[in-house]
Amino acid sequence: MKVILTSDVDKIGNLGDVIEVKKGFARNYLLPRQLAMEVSAHNLALMEGRKKKHRKKQEQEKLAASEQQQKLEGVAITIRKKAGENDVLFGSVTTAEIEKAMADKGFAVEKKKIHLEEPIKRLGEFTARIKLFQGVEAAIQITVLKEEEEEAQA
Repeated sequence: MKVILTSDVDKIGNLGDVIEVKKGFARNYLLPRQLAMEVSAHNLALMEGRKKKHRKKQEQEKLAASEQQQKLEGVAITIRKKAGENDVLFGSVTTAEIEKAMADKGFAVEKKKIHLEEPIKRLGEFTARIKLFQGVEAAIQITVLKEEEEEAQA
């Protein structure tokens, strides 16, 4: 079945693409979620106008992402965590903790945009990638230090 995508769908296509999919996928997933519409002359003409607006919007978003990338590039944050012997952390550094540390420095970044190559479970220096837009990424340095345990023994 041929359909026109009404929005970007991961691993399927972008807005305005005419794609061939199985009837069940179109009927049960794409059409009910209004991610696609059936191919017709009217719908094709309608999507041309939407495509132009979408391209303009994407260009503006990419420009904003590039500006944010320049601000974020080379930013270094420090996170203090409890660690045991051999500099192994109790738990791991999460993207939520990185998001909070970035917010403390004045950068608003969503945790779902922060990508770690592997979980941070040791003390040391690591690099995280922040995916701002398609093809626009910024790298930040994360330093994980041992949290000084306050010995409040009387």
